[in-house]
Amino acid sequence: MPLRRPVPTTVVVGAAVALFGVWMATGLGGGTVTQAVSDLGTVLMTLAAGIACLLRAVRRRGRMGLAWAGIGLGALSYSFGEACWSWTELARDRAVPFPGLPDVGYLGMVPLISAGLLLVPVGRQTVANRVRGIADGLMIAVSLLLMCWILVLDPLVAAGGHGTLIGYPFGAVVLITAALYALAQLRRDGPDAGPLLLLVGAVCTVGVSDCVYAYLTLHDAYLSGSVLDTGWFGGFALVLLAALRPGTRTAGDEDPEERQPFAMLVPYAVMLVAVACSVVAFAVTGDVDPVTAGSRTFLIGLIIVRQLLTLLENRQLTRRLEARVSARSTELQASELRFRALVMQSSESVAVIDADSTIRFQSESVERIFGYPPAALLGLRLLEVVGRRAAGPLAEALASIRDEPLAVAVVEVPLRHCDGRVRLAEMTITNLVHDPSVRGFVLNTRDIHDASELQEQLVHEAYHDALTGLVSRALFRERVLEALARETAGAGVGVAVLMLDLDGFKEVNDSLGHAAGDALLVQVAARLRGAVREGDTVARFGGDEFGVVIESTTARADAEAVAERIGAALQEPVHLGGRQLRVAGSIGLACGADAADIDQLLRNADLAMYRAKSAGGAGLATYDPGMLAGLVQRLELEADLRLALERAELVLHYQPTVDLRTGEVVGFEALVRWHHPTRGMVSPLDFIGIAEATGLIVPLGRWVLAEACRQSVAWGAGSTRRFKMAVNVSVRQFEHGDVSAMVAEVLAETGMPVDQLCLEMTESVLLTDTDENLTQLLRLKALGVTLAMDDFGTGYSSLAYLRRYPMDILKIDRSFVERLGGDREDEALVRTIVRLGKSLGMTTVAEGIEDAGQLATLRNLGCDLAQGYLLSRPLPAAEAGRVLTEGTARLAVPA
Repeated sequence: MPLRRPVPTTVVVGAAVALFGVWMATGLGGGTVTQAVSDLGTVLMTLAAGIACLLRAVRRRGRMGLAWAGIGLGALSYSFGEACWSWTELARDRAVPFPGLPDVGYLGMVPLISAGLLLVPVGRQTVANRVRGIADGLMIAVSLLLMCWILVLDPLVAAGGHGTLIGYPFGAVVLITAALYALAQLRRDGPDAGPLLLLVGAVCTVGVSDCVYAYLTLHDAYLSGSVLDTGWFGGFALVLLAALRPGTRTAGDEDPEERQPFAMLVPYAVMLVAVACSVVAFAVTGDVDPVTAGSRTFLIGLIIVRQLLTLLENRQLTRRLEARVSARSTELQASELRFRALVMQSSESVAVIDADSTIRFQSESVERIFGYPPAALLGLRLLEVVGRRAAGPLAEALASIRDEPLAVAVVEVPLRHCDGRVRLAEMTITNLVHDPSVRGFVLNTRDIHDASELQEQLVHEAYHDALTGLVSRALFRERVLEALARETAGAGVGVAVLMLDLDGFKEVNDSLGHAAGDALLVQVAARLRGAVREGDTVARFGGDEFGVVIESTTARADAEAVAERIGAALQEPVHLGGRQLRVAGSIGLACGADAADIDQLLRNADLAMYRAKSAGGAGLATYDPGMLAGLVQRLELEADLRLALERAELVLHYQPTVDLRTGEVVGFEALVRWHHPTRGMVSPLDFIGIAEATGLIVPLGRWVLAEACRQSVAWGAGSTRRFKMAVNVSVRQFEHGDVSAMVAEVLAETGMPVDQLCLEMTESVLLTDTDENLTQLLRLKALGVTLAMDDFGTGYSSLAYLRRYPMDILKIDRSFVERLGGDREDEALVRTIVRLGKSLGMTTVAEGIEDAGQLATLRNLGCDLAQGYLLSRPLPAAEAGRVLTEGTARLAVPA
């Protein structure tokens, strides 16, 4: 059954007033019953009104709370007088004496309610406004007094009325004056505007009823239980409704000068009514008494004062408005100048075109970017200017946002430079046709040609091995994933993977040097290309590891055939610098049918390759499920690594960083080394991967950071020399905790100056969980830590990431440095990276410098800092400390 909606309070109170009025008018039940209803009903109504006002006062507090308290006490005073009247008239059955105790309650209401109304807050006011308010109050008071004198007081005085009786019309004048003054001061949309309007009506009703009561009493015409009692009952009913009515809240501060138009005219309205009464009285009696004449004269004086105040206030308002207009005009002029400077000096060209692509506005920056004078473009149609290749995409972009205000479209189009070159540009088009200040399409155009070429080159570098030109590990993995997807989809083809590791390559490197090793790898790559089928993917993973993807209906057999051809190709001697070298390869084969996913497939191929190598090398091993023995050693190494920190088997070596301008050592990079009790020195390549995979990198990374910071503080003790300590941070550390909190904790523990710490991270940190990692990097920057992007160019290398992330240092990967001195394109790529770093305000560091030619080239290119074996190998702490003390003399940095 649906719930009934509660009956509104207004309806209940209104029905009570209507019933009371009908009862008083008809006299239902006789005079005695009507008197009882009148007396008791008025007592209850005034009592309810007083209690409601006091409860509202408790809730409001402040000045408004005091106002409601005064009104509530006034209502209770009247209720006391009415209760005394009812006791005498009903309980004692006697005529109520006049004057008597009830008059104390009735007249005591006047100062209480008047004080409450005058306490109503009116907001901030100027001095002139306050004086005008006083003048308004005097006009209202004198006008009401004049009306009361003509209608009530003059007849009362002439008839010799009692002083107490005269107090009722005087009290009415005071009440109505206070009410109308509060109405004149009422703020527009104030929090209590609605309740105060009800109070004004209530006070006026009670005041008029008091005047009529005095007049009827003078002529012995008042009877208890008459229609006049409805006036008091209805007046206090309005007080009750005002107390129960919820206040409204304004959205913000208003000007204290603003009021309701009617409220501003209240003093004049009351005065006009008073003047009309005096005119009618003069017309009836033909005489003007001194009170009437004096009141009118006083009103004329008040009008003059009020007009003078209004004139003064208008002049002040005019000055304020002029000051505001002047300030706003200055602000708009400054804003326009700023806007013009930003548009004209922007790195983007800004234009406004009509719907038919006619250029209406063109910023001066177009000449700096594309070489065209702005005036030469005005009035031309953009779709005709940009050429056929760009016109089509640009027209489609305009059409896509034509009917949607504020819509934005971004399009990349080729634009011809004034010198004839074709440049790739990015246009951002915003539909502001409906904006009256623009009425057109706004085009922001920037030249992204160089950035796009660099990004394409970096992406190519990321997906291809720089030395051999073969596919990189990243692209190899994508090709395997695609092949597995086709195999899973039932395309009728299978997938096989070959993993190849050269046998004896380390010996070639150690004996003949890295240059000979690189030349060997290039020839091996060429032989691998010649041995595989068309469509097969050959990749180099790094070092001497290669991979091949074979996809066919007979994948296993085809893979075995390819492996046989590779083995045969590698048997041919390799000629290097007048020497004949023979190399072989250990090859592992795994099929997609034997693996659940790509990781397992690659792991299986790795296991097979290790089986072939452990069998003596120069052969092929095919994966079978029993090839898990090779994992035992890895698991043992993992277990030993967990204990290495506790056994103090890990140590740090420090590789100096040199300023290429001065040759001074400006910092060190901390590199971890493992002295295994039985295996001897374990290469970081053998255990860092395990630490990454198992999560041990988190405690290991914290230990490295703390140890490096302690060593830095120890070197800096008693010295004023400042240097950077660089520590590598893994993406796994970002994934497994709050890196910024960990760094802050280590800094506090070690006393390391925060400006001397540099954290190095690869681009994988930027590409993994980017929002969370960005938050952590911003926290690190807030600490004051220097941030470096390590191995730049080996990953995705998005320029957007460089702009977004707060990096300070760009470390050029050693693969770029190794190729310096050869192809000019390699040198141009490094030059571009150095320029990119400078344009972004980043320091550039070159890694892996191994000969003086590379060092000289990097100096000429403007690279800031350098590291490499030519300068110094990673050194134990004691030797690194001596390098720091002895400086470049110990390093023998080439000039």
